[in-house]
Amino acid sequence: MKLSELYWHRITPLHILLWPLSVLYRFFTLFKKLCYWLDIFPSIKLPVPVILVDSISITDGGKTPLLLWLVDLLLAQGYRPGIITRGHAENSAPPAAVAPNIGKDQISDSRAILLAHYCGESCPVWIGNDRAAVAQALLNAHPECNIIISNDGLQYFRLERDIELVVVDFSEQSFGNGLLLPAGPLRAALSDSSENRIIVTNNKQNHYVDLSKSGKTYNMKLINETAYNLLHPEMHKAISDFRNESIHIVTDSENAQWLSDLVQNLGLNAELLSYPENYRFVQKEINFAETDIVLMPEENALLCKVFAHDRLWAIPSKAWINSELQTIVLNKLKNKPVM
Repeated sequence: MKLSELYWHRITPLHILLWPLSVLYRFFTLFKKLCYWLDIFPSIKLPVPVILVDSISITDGGKTPLLLWLVDLLLAQGYRPGIITRGHAENSAPPAAVAPNIGKDQISDSRAILLAHYCGESCPVWIGNDRAAVAQALLNAHPECNIIISNDGLQYFRLERDIELVVVDFSEQSFGNGLLLPAGPLRAALSDSSENRIIVTNNKQNHYVDLSKSGKTYNMKLINETAYNLLHPEMHKAISDFRNESIHIVTDSENAQWLSDLVQNLGLNAELLSYPENYRFVQKEINFAETDIVLMPEENALLCKVFAHDRLWAIPSKAWINSELQTIVLNKLKNKPVM
């Protein structure tokens, strides 16, 4: 267990020291934003609209399924989006395209691979440590793109954004004690709002928080009810159909909690093995002699495709979105210049 998990999900005596640090953290973030707004720090405005998709917490919180929903929406409306991502903190590479099929020497960022897997043919996915440089490199390589979607960067003000889709996941793992870093897992306060920000909530029934200062919010529900065979993706099954099978579930720590809940809710005969976040899996970690089925979150399973066996099944996460959100996003885009 990470040290932060000991106090991010509760209030402890340690918060006497941590809460003032959270106040300083918020002040620093707001001051940095003000400096960009006053042009003290130079910002970059792209020739196409930029839509930011991020979580208010340090966890994913459902932002990746939301981004995939957004891509489908934009493609259906005739837009030609491109996706940029910084990847995990260890990524310090220059701008590069992410290939949908991973090899031994390719990038190992699981969410970047997942995005390329779904979107690589319809919209390019690029990664790099400097988001502004990545966006410019993508547009140079794909001049047909007329919208940039940033898969993170809530507090990266150097790249101007036209729309912010901010996910607030109220699960215990993501929202925790509701405090800002380092006292809690949140990177921004719920009361921080802007003209272009749209709040999307997930697991709202688990927590009562006053969102009246955030304006209207839009509900999202994540659906993890089916799995597909990684080597034969045309084969789909309801996860509940594996109830009588011997199962190993292999995941990274980011997905461990909801998979543990899934095992309990469905009464699966499963052993769950969790590895560190951004872990690079190897073949021996999915080979179990006495196991009928190996289940993995889709983003982790795709990293194992080059050495997968026919007992490996991937669990995709799909987003059900309030239909009003589609109208709001498209209306905001109508007034934005598009090449």
